[in-house]
Amino acid sequence: METPSASEWRESRRQGQSEARPATVATTARTTTTIAAMQRRRITARGLNNSTWLQFVAVVVVAILLNCQQCQAAGRAPPEPYYGRFIGQFTNFAHGIKGSIYAVDESTLFVKSFAYDGTGPDAYFWVGKTPRPSPEGYIIPYPEEYNGVDPPVLSAHNNTDIILRLPMGKRIKDIRWLSVWCRRFTVDFGDVFIPANLDVPKPRVLPEFKRLAHGLRSSNISVLDAKTFYIPNLHYDGAGPDAYFWVGNGSEPDLRGVKVPNEIGSLEPLRGYQGEDIEIQLPGSLTVYDIDWLAVWCVEYRHNFGHVFIPKDLDVPPALGQTKITPSWWYTPTTTTPRPVYSNCREILPNRLQVKWELQGEYLQIELFGRITEEQYMSFGLSGANGRAQMAQSDVVVAFYDTNARVFRAEDYFISDLSQCDGQRGVCPDERIGARNDVIVVSGDRKSGVTSVRYKRLLQTNEAIYDVPIPIDREVSIIAAVGPLNARKEANAHAHTASDHNPDDIRINFSKRNDHSCKNSLYEVKDESGPRPWPTRKIQGVTKFRASIGPTGGKRGYSAITGTPSWGIAWYLNDQLIPEITVERGNTYEFIIEGGNDPAQPARYHPLYITDSPEGGLGQKAGLEARNQKAYAGVDFDSDGNAIPTGLGRYCEWEHRTVDRSSEIETFEEFKDTLVFNCEDGEPGYMNWTVPLNAPDLLYYQCFTHNTLGWKIHVVDAGAGASAVSLNRSTLLLYLLATVLSLVATHSRLAGTLLA
Repeated sequence: METPSASEWRESRRQGQSEARPATVATTARTTTTIAAMQRRRITARGLNNSTWLQFVAVVVVAILLNCQQCQAAGRAPPEPYYGRFIGQFTNFAHGIKGSIYAVDESTLFVKSFAYDGTGPDAYFWVGKTPRPSPEGYIIPYPEEYNGVDPPVLSAHNNTDIILRLPMGKRIKDIRWLSVWCRRFTVDFGDVFIPANLDVPKPRVLPEFKRLAHGLRSSNISVLDAKTFYIPNLHYDGAGPDAYFWVGNGSEPDLRGVKVPNEIGSLEPLRGYQGEDIEIQLPGSLTVYDIDWLAVWCVEYRHNFGHVFIPKDLDVPPALGQTKITPSWWYTPTTTTPRPVYSNCREILPNRLQVKWELQGEYLQIELFGRITEEQYMSFGLSGANGRAQMAQSDVVVAFYDTNARVFRAEDYFISDLSQCDGQRGVCPDERIGARNDVIVVSGDRKSGVTSVRYKRLLQTNEAIYDVPIPIDREVSIIAAVGPLNARKEANAHAHTASDHNPDDIRINFSKRNDHSCKNSLYEVKDESGPRPWPTRKIQGVTKFRASIGPTGGKRGYSAITGTPSWGIAWYLNDQLIPEITVERGNTYEFIIEGGNDPAQPARYHPLYITDSPEGGLGQKAGLEARNQKAYAGVDFDSDGNAIPTGLGRYCEWEHRTVDRSSEIETFEEFKDTLVFNCEDGEPGYMNWTVPLNAPDLLYYQCFTHNTLGWKIHVVDAGAGASAVSLNRSTLLLYLLATVLSLVATHSRLAGTLLA
């Protein structure tokens, strides 16, 4: 069967819906105007005054406004063309500034038909939060991608449509104006002011795919903009002979639908997916306002494998190209790049990590070889202090294979603190803290358990804060490490063993040749199985918990228990490493919190909260990520809806007496004997939590500022937890009674034998 084109299908849907649509505002206004005219004649005939007439007009206006809101609530699509929430027009002061400004989403502005003569010597798009445009602002780079250290000066434009992304994680609510500003002469060429409390369009979270056939399932699907769906954790066995992403209209998916290209823009039948995160875009002129459902549909057999419905009250960002399906920093390597023959090679981590390098003019080309899994990274760079191996203040490159994008990546990092990146400080990619990724990926490969990534970087990048120049006239101290990737595909903390990082000072002169001490290839190293993990701890029948911080226990602890990469520290509840705790609905539980209360020390600031997210880290999430999880305790919200942690207390930590010995210790109890418990001055925090009667069966205790520090809370009905404890005690008593009776019987038989 031939499916209709997107434009034909869309038009037929509009015609079919015309009878069912609610009355338009214009129709309502005409009807109300007619009624008003009749009513005025009645008022005049009765001899009533103008005050009565004005009161009636006010009632009519309110009726129109209410009807307008009802029309929007009924799900009518926004007028076309749709650019987002209108802010205003540029006010021109000089150089012919013109344009209409719209809020596309929380961090993106759209300028329609921008005009500027281009003769200002140092002009930029400029935003700030002072009462009027002033030097106390910052640049919005345009174009967004550019060469060099500083953004280019704004050039001439004549009715150009421009997308502006606020830098450094800023949002529209953080600014009060947009200006075309000359830095050299501190002159405002033209501006527009952002209305207070502007309600900008936002992505919308939908349920997961309904699970009907072929193992189709996903996490919650999101509508990113008017044409783009984000489908995380997609599973599908790929066995459908003629299956596609499919959209249409009606109460259930049926054959009257339209194919949607897959994540790479192909209309081939769908392949299998194993927990991948993908984005797809509606074809042609279709938008989410034109459809009722998204499905995976087999055209040949007319069978629905699963679907999700599209709500009618959407208010999502317009599709102006601001949603990047393939970010620019993803690199797809070519298979034709020849592998160079290096004269330099050092094995930095024995049987784990080798580095090869070669000077190429003003670039240094490096190839890293690591015996790592696809969930791990390898890092290499300049130490934070010459003469010793120091991670803090170091400039490193983190390289790995991205299983989501199926590409090899190398990211420029600056380590300001030994803590997880919170968007400003910690172990952060340069791009996440407002700088650039100055690393260029050349190629990558993975075979026989070894990942190799070849990249190059300028010796001198001219980025003074986050990039350290690479000297070629002397030796320089280097650092290297291997560790787990987190859910953002960023570096998590590595273990503190000699096989995971170099504890000793290693120096390299990158201008030398024939510096070759690698004796064997990592491909020849035999893979050794890791240590046996510790069993999961469980706590039930307890109403008071003491929450402090401690080490994760290496390969036996957090990662082995949860199957999730760890940051290197984790929650200890009642002196146990991430125990699974059981609570009862309706009961109240007390948490004594010792995770830190000073946000100026990110490595020692871990507010406790309870959530439905297995990842946590609500404080470093924004927009869609933040709305994807629910907090049950330990979090308040301000008037703007921003999450504020309340589970704060002094910092206490179980620390290693010497080094991490988890790999050589069989039990957690023995491992804890190698730790010492230390607390900073201050008082612990307290949190009382009454478990809601409608709480889900599984929740998590987590850290507000960092990901994956906690573990599971099992929620049961009142009495169920106590029953389990009572049952265990009863079983123990029965066992003891049986043992005593057995001993008595044995004693009686022995006595009888002796008497005989």
